[in-house]
Amino acid sequence: MLEEAARPRDSATLGSMTWNEAFDELGVTVASRAQLLAAGARPRYLTAAVRSGYLLRVRRDHYARPDAPRSVLQSVRVGGRLACLSTLSHAGIFAIDDSRTHIHLDRTASRLRHPNDARRPLPPNSRRNITMHWSPLDEADAGSEVSVGVKDALAQVIQCQDERHAIASLDNALFLKAIDLRDLREIFANCPQRFAGVLPRVDGRAEAGQETMLRLLLEDAGLHCDLQVTFPGIGRVDLVVEGRVVVEADSRLAHDGWELHVRDRNRDIDVARLGYPSIRPAYQRTMQRPGDVLEAVRGLLAACT
Repeated sequence: MLEEAARPRDSATLGSMTWNEAFDELGVTVASRAQLLAAGARPRYLTAAVRSGYLLRVRRDHYARPDAPRSVLQSVRVGGRLACLSTLSHAGIFAIDDSRTHIHLDRTASRLRHPNDARRPLPPNSRRNITMHWSPLDEADAGSEVSVGVKDALAQVIQCQDERHAIASLDNALFLKAIDLRDLREIFANCPQRFAGVLPRVDGRAEAGQETMLRLLLEDAGLHCDLQVTFPGIGRVDLVVEGRVVVEADSRLAHDGWELHVRDRNRDIDVARLGYPSIRPAYQRTMQRPGDVLEAVRGLLAACT
């Protein structure tokens, strides 16, 4: 329950709700002062809630719960919304690791503040900690009060990130049904023409971003990859390279737990009995040392020629 000093005792709207319950009822991550007052809060109770730690005053007239994601708090403090990689990560779509918060700002945005301190103006060297996106949105009303929509975020990723990273995000968005093929075509129609060559390489069959990264690594090396190949009695594998080597994306997130590791190792044995050597690069090796993975696959191909 709210602390007595922070409880709007004279409010029939909030009644005995906690601040968490109030935010849940509003359906927002960051609430404006006007929203909270309309819901029955009183100015003195907002002040008391901030002082007692039940609420954070993120920016003037904007409040959040203390457990709100850091990236969300930073984007609102600056004066914008989550964008690009930060939006995708917030939505559970694959986004390459990036320590910076990506923030979309309206062309008319002013009085921009420091991402970690709303009392300070945004410094000139802010790009070391955040990436700002100023381009107009195609669906400005999509998304939420703290984030642009997924389609606009994907368009930003195409123009902001390395081609492989962008394709991995697009693949994953398709696989998760966050977008469909019509959305995909619209995204590219609204991107500069120089990115048109990326579209043919998008394939929504990949079940994880790492799988896409492996596919693109191997294709860029001139190797043919078949995706999501089913072996009777064994199941589906991520990639078969040149019709001879099985490559599986081994992510801790997807393969945590001893029973799943045993299952995967048994699958490796079963496909090897059919004459297909296999390799399971860990996520970190794929992302940080892709050359090692490519060399290993080429070695296996040479061994089974």
